[in-house]
Amino acid sequence: MADARQRTIIKVFRKYSHSLGPDALQFLEEVLDRHEIDEAEVEFSIETIAKEYNKQDDAAMKVSLDILQRVYEALQDQGNSTGETDAELLDPESHLFVVDAFDMPLWHWSQERGTFEKSSHPLSISGTADSRILAARNRLHIIKQSILRNEHFSPSTLPSRDREHLVTLKSTKQLLGRAGERFLLLGMLCHNKEGKLCVEDSDGSVELDLSKLDEPGEGLYTDGCFALVEGEYTEDGTLEVVAMGQPPCEDRETARSIYGHVDFLGKGSTSLLEDAQYARRIREELSDLYFFFLSDVWLDHPETFRGLQKMFDNCIENSFIPKVIVMCGSFTSRSISQGSARDIQRYQENFDALADLIASYSQITRNTHFVFVPGPLDITSSSTLPQRPLLSSFVSHIRSKVPRAHFASNPCRLKFFGQEIVIFRGDTMARMLRNTVGVKPNVTGEDLRRYLVQSILDQSHLTPLAPSIQPTIADYDHSLRLYPLPTAVVLADKYEKYKLTYNGCHVFNPGSFVGTSFAFSTYCPAEMSSDEGVLDMDLEE
Repeated sequence: MADARQRTIIKVFRKYSHSLGPDALQFLEEVLDRHEIDEAEVEFSIETIAKEYNKQDDAAMKVSLDILQRVYEALQDQGNSTGETDAELLDPESHLFVVDAFDMPLWHWSQERGTFEKSSHPLSISGTADSRILAARNRLHIIKQSILRNEHFSPSTLPSRDREHLVTLKSTKQLLGRAGERFLLLGMLCHNKEGKLCVEDSDGSVELDLSKLDEPGEGLYTDGCFALVEGEYTEDGTLEVVAMGQPPCEDRETARSIYGHVDFLGKGSTSLLEDAQYARRIREELSDLYFFFLSDVWLDHPETFRGLQKMFDNCIENSFIPKVIVMCGSFTSRSISQGSARDIQRYQENFDALADLIASYSQITRNTHFVFVPGPLDITSSSTLPQRPLLSSFVSHIRSKVPRAHFASNPCRLKFFGQEIVIFRGDTMARMLRNTVGVKPNVTGEDLRRYLVQSILDQSHLTPLAPSIQPTIADYDHSLRLYPLPTAVVLADKYEKYKLTYNGCHVFNPGSFVGTSFAFSTYCPAEMSSDEGVLDMDLEE
C-alpha cells in the first residue's frame, strides 16, 4: 500500500516537472497520515500541495523540504481564515480593471529556467529585429511547453506499458541524413522563397509535400500558424505529410496551477483557491450583475442612436443596469482616414452626441463603466495591432460627461475578480479564411465557427498569421496571447453572431449592432456565459 501511495505522490509532482528526495517524500507521507487521508483522496490532496509549491518564486526542480513545509503551513492558515473573509460582502468596483494592451508587462519564456521571466527592458512601439524574432520564439515555446505536459507527449518516470504509445516531438535538425524515417514536428507554417509550403521551427525549416494528406485535423491552418506535422522524410529533402493537426489546448486551470504566481496582466495575481472562492461568492452575491457588449456601433448610421436610446430605456424600465457596457468600433460605417475636414468634424460631433445621450441617463452614468474599443476604420495613432485607443481630441466631451468612461486599446481585457475577459475587434473570420493553407472541404455554419474558435485558442494567440498578413508591434505581441486561457473571449467581428465554449473558455461574437434588429451580447460573470440581446427596430416609429 505504501509503495502505491509513494508512486502516486511522485507521479503528481512529476506532472509539474518536480522531483522528490527521500526527506520530502517522507514529509508528505507524514502529512497524509496526520490528516488520515483515504487512499482514494491521496492524489487530490497531493495535487493541492504540488500546485501551491509550484507557485513559489524560489521553487526549484528538486523539491526543497523547507519550501514544502512553508507551503503546507500556508494551506493550513488559508483553511483557518476562510470563514473570516466570507463575512465581508464582495465589492465589484474594487475588483474590476480595464487592462490596456500597452500596460501589460512582457513575460518571456526562458528555455534555461523552464518558466516565464519578466522583461527588464523598456518596450518600444518601433521594436527591433531581435524583438520580432523573440515574439515568434515566445509563441513557439509557449505552445511547445504545454504540449510536452500533455499526457500523449509526457513520459512517466515509472515503468508503464503506455510508454510505447507516447509520441515524441523532433526538431528539423534531426531530419538530416535520416531519409525514410517518420517524424513528428512542431513548427510554423510558412512559404519559402520559391512559394513552397514549409514548416519552420527554431532550428530550421523543411518543405512539405501534402500530396498524400487526405484531410488535416480540425481547425483552420493559416500562413503563420503553428501546427503538428507528421510525415516521412524523403531523399529529396521534403517531408511527405500523412497527418497534420492543431497543437492541443491547455485549459486555464492547468496553466494557472503552474504559473499562478505570474502576474500576466499587471493587476495582481490570485491563487486557484481564491478564484474558486470568488466564483462561488459571485454566484451567490452578484448573480444579477451583467456586462453588455456591442460591436460596430456606427455613430454615423441614422438608426444607431435610436437603438442605443431604446437599449438604455429598456435598462431603466426593467431596473437592469449593467455594470459594464463595452462599445467596440468601428464608430463610423465608412473610412474617413483620407476624408475631408467636414468628415472628421462629423466624426467628432457624433462622439459628442453619444456623450450627451449617455449623460441623459443619470442612473446609468452613475453606476455603469463604459469601455470604448476602436475598430478597423477608426482614427487612432496606428492601425497596427495592438491598436492604440481612440484619439483623446475626439472623445474629450465623453470624458467630461461620463465619469466612468475608459478608452482602451484593441485588444484589451477586463479583469473581474479571478475572471479574465479578452475583447478583440477584428474581422477575424474573413482574414483567417483568406489565408488558409489547408482546411477540410465544405465546412460551413456551426463547424466553421467551431474551427475558428478552436484554431484561435489552440494557437494561444488572437492573430495566428504571418507578420506580412497581420503586422503587429513586436514588443507588444504578448498582449495578443491567449495563455493562460482566458475565462472568455469576445471576438467582435462583422461575421454573424455566435457563442460557444471550447476547453472551458467561452467565446462569443455580438455581431453588428445595427442590422435587421439591434443586436448585442450580455455576459453574466456568475454563470461565465453569454446570451444574445435583441431589440426590435420598430420601423413604424
